[in-house]
Amino acid sequence: MILMVVFGLVAILGVAAVFTSLKKRNFLGFIFAAGSAVVFGWFTVMTVINSGFPVAR
Repeated sequence: MILMVVFGLVAILGVAAVFTSLKKRNFLGFIFAAGSAVVFGWFTVMTVINSGFPVAR
């Protein structure tokens, strides 16, 4: 479940990179940042749906 948390953080950073690349008009960076945000975000959401939230110990 730690992997899901890490992938969730990567997805959040990908969304931040999307806005930064749009502000700087870096279109190749936008494509890669949006792609990684979508892929890692989808994996995180589907893991939460399948396995539930990680439990704190």
